Amino acid sequence: MRQSRLHVPHPPARPGEKPDFSYVQISAPGAVARPDTRAPALEIEHLGSEMVRVLDGQGQALGPWNPHLEPEELQVALRHMLLTRLFDDRMQRMQRQGRISFYMKSTGEEAVAVAQAMALRPGDMLFPSYRTQGLFVVRGKSLVDLMCQCLSNTRDMCSGRQMPIMYHWATGNIFSISGNLATQFPQAVGWAMAAAIKGEDHIAAAWLGEGASAEADFHHALTFAAVYQAPVILNVVNNQWAISSFQGFAGGEHRTFARRGPGYGIPGVRVDGNDFLAVYAVTQWAAERARASGGPTLIELVTYRAAAHSTSDDPARYRPKEEWQAWPLGDPIARLREHLIRLGEWSEERHQALERELDAHVTACWKEAVTYGTLTEGPWLDPLTMFEDVFHEMPANLERQREELGRLVQNRAAAAPPAHDADTQTLAGEG
Repeated sequence: MRQSRLHVPHPPARPGEKPDFSYVQISAPGAVARPDTRAPALEIEHLGSEMVRVLDGQGQALGPWNPHLEPEELQVALRHMLLTRLFDDRMQRMQRQGRISFYMKSTGEEAVAVAQAMALRPGDMLFPSYRTQGLFVVRGKSLVDLMCQCLSNTRDMCSGRQMPIMYHWATGNIFSISGNLATQFPQAVGWAMAAAIKGEDHIAAAWLGEGASAEADFHHALTFAAVYQAPVILNVVNNQWAISSFQGFAGGEHRTFARRGPGYGIPGVRVDGNDFLAVYAVTQWAAERARASGGPTLIELVTYRAAAHSTSDDPARYRPKEEWQAWPLGDPIARLREHLIRLGEWSEERHQALERELDAHVTACWKEAVTYGTLTEGPWLDPLTMFEDVFHEMPANLERQREELGRLVQNRAAAAPPAHDADTQTLAGEG
């Protein structure tokens, strides 16, 4: 009698081994047909297996998915992606210096958030994951506000009640980021259903990593979206790693994540996540389909997480150090830069000048952000604010606790030496 054997996914390369991306199915640029947005899901199942690509290795745009954007729009996109990367780099350094407690970079994934945000309308509701800070950049959120949230200071949009990088922006139509993975998927579907019930022209879009697609919320969202034909775009960012778990553990070893869509009656589209033009075009296609009552679309964005999962992670413990350099789909910023240069609308000199300009902007924003407080320097948030924004009418037990804490804060303030006395003592000691 043959004994059944359990299959355990194994990453193609471990630390010290040569990177191996032979498992990634890649179509030639321009080779995938672009169907009509009204095409039935069953007729376009091939989009879940192939990979929509526009840019080739020389920066040339090819094929029917080319969105034919104006050079000025592409320059704006390049600016957004570069600003996102420089912002990430600065916040990483600040965490290493102990100025903030935690951070998560989106290095190598900038085209995902930037292209999709630019392809959508301002009235569309976005339900981000924690590596889509480019959404905020495109919609114009101040970097100072994002930095202050990471600093948990007196200007923190979350009033110190959320861990760093859990941003939100109601007026910018960006929902709060959640540390509970995949919750944003059913929330986005519900919002989209409500928009359709109200007869609005707005759609919803949500993002999660391929690892979170193994959560039950992912499947609940697809069921509701399919049954009610909700005007929503559900994005799976397949960056190959869920912390230290290879994408095979979420099911990517047997078939693409995009191919899960047709099982629910939803079109699944697989796209080169490092190709700005391809990501923009696929998102635009899905948005047009949703606005025309064509229902939801599941998009798999194939990319690579170049940095650590977070500042608490050391990727050298589970993957080759040089794996990012070997990623076959390249760097999204470099690819768009090369495309613009090929068009005669950019140059290395202009790119370097833009880097200097944006780096100076990030520096100026950081200098302003720290004036509102840091982990180690005031001003400090009023501790009494912890009782606010929880209950519409505060219960009596919390009223008593707030009063007790208020008295404690006042007593400590009265017992502390005046600031000018401390300054005098310091100066005297230095003399």
